[in-house]
Amino acid sequence: MPGREVGASGPITIDRTSPVPLYFQLAQYFESAIRSGALKVGARLENEVQLAEMLGLSRPTVRAAFLYLANKGLVVRKRGAGTLVANERIDRNVELTSLYDDLAASGRKPATRVLKAEVSHASDQVAEALQLPERALVMSLERIRLADGEPMALMHNYLPAGLVQLNVEMLEEHGLYELLRASGIGLYSATQRMGAKNASASEARTLDETRGTALLTMERIAYDQAGRPVEFARHLYRASRYAFTTSFPRPEPVTG
Repeated sequence: MPGREVGASGPITIDRTSPVPLYFQLAQYFESAIRSGALKVGARLENEVQLAEMLGLSRPTVRAAFLYLANKGLVVRKRGAGTLVANERIDRNVELTSLYDDLAASGRKPATRVLKAEVSHASDQVAEALQLPERALVMSLERIRLADGEPMALMHNYLPAGLVQLNVEMLEEHGLYELLRASGIGLYSATQRMGAKNASASEARTLDETRGTALLTMERIAYDQAGRPVEFARHLYRASRYAFTTSFPRPEPVTG
C-alpha cells in the first residue's frame, strides 16, 4: 500500500505482497524512526485504533508491533498516556558492580530515593544469607534507583549492623558499594540468582509501571576478602528498561 504520513516521523509504507509480516514492517518503521532520532524520547506514538484505520490494518496487528517495540525496550505503554518512546534500555553485565556505578558508566544520571534506612531484626532469610544468629540486628535499606529522573529499580539491601555507618544523605549522594569501599570494605565475590515476576500494585506504583508488568528479580550475597557475607540484596528491575548480559569464557579447543 502507498505510504501514509503519520505524525512527525514521516510516511509509513506497508507492502502487503512482501513475505515480511505486516506487524514486523510496522515495528521496523518505528524502530528505525526511534533509533535515528526522528522520534524523540517521550514522543507519543499514534493510538492503536487510529493507526489501524489509517493504514488499513487490524488492531491486533498494530498491537503486535507495539508489543515487539516494548519487548525491545524502545517504547513504554502507560495507562492514560498511551505508547511513549522510552529512554535507551540499560544493558548490564552480570558482575560485581553496583547499579549506581553502571548507570554513571553508561552516561545516565543516577539518583536515589531512600525509602528506609534503619536497624532492625533480621528475618530468617536475611539471617541465613548473612550467616548471622536468629533475629540478629541488621542495617535494612529500601531505595528507588532512578536514571535521568526515571525509576529503574526497587532495591532492598541488608548489612550486618555496625559494619558501616550510613545515613540517608550519604545514600542519596553515593552508591552503596562506593560507600563500602570508602569504609575499607572490599567486595571480592558474590553468589547471585536472577528471575522474573509480575509487578504487584504497590511495586507497579513505585516503578511507574502497570500492575502485572514483568519485572526482573535479583538476589545477591556479596562476600569480603575473608569470605564473610557482608551484604544481602533483593532487587526488582523494570524489564522494559533493563537487561542483564552474561559473558562466558571461550572453551579451549579439543585436540588429540
